[in-house]
Amino acid sequence: MATENQRNLISRNEQYASQFTAGSLPLPPAKNYLLGTILRPSSSLQRLTGQVTCMDARIDAAAAFGINLGDAHIIRNAGGNAKDALRSILISQHLLDTREILLIKHTGCGMLTFSNADALELVAKNSGAGVLSSTFDFQPFSSLEQAVKDDVEWLKGHGAVMHDGVEISGWVYEVDTGKTKHIV
Repeated sequence: MATENQRNLISRNEQYASQFTAGSLPLPPAKNYLLGTILRPSSSLQRLTGQVTCMDARIDAAAAFGINLGDAHIIRNAGGNAKDALRSILISQHLLDTREILLIKHTGCGMLTFSNADALELVAKNSGAGVLSSTFDFQPFSSLEQAVKDDVEWLKGHGAVMHDGVEISGWVYEVDTGKTKHIV
């Protein structure tokens, strides 16, 4: 059974996708800068929500997922990666009382396009050999839906992530259509 927040995501996303025209934007951000934003939770939703999604510049999380200013914490990183988001998730849950996690990855993600070896080689070329350990994990993935399932399972199994009364779900956002698909 879908939660109120999941029903809101589906409904608002259907409205957004019906008018979506930005499916052909390029993967790199147009202005080449990074901006991180955390929004304060609001009591207007049934349960306070945290959302983990990719930093991809083609995703307008607020518009695509029906999030108004103050509604939810939006945690963005490369690949919408749960492990990278853990610190923020714990702060959001334990200090700011969020009770739902929506993990959203997307089609056409750059994390599908390289291996750890590729990324390590590029960093060494650009910044010098030895600046990162050869075991540094960029956490790329080869299957989008499996990566969503793996991250949700990892969150559900992590001892520090709150579980009582907490809903954790996984989604895929389609950058070509603006639609979302519930995976787990």
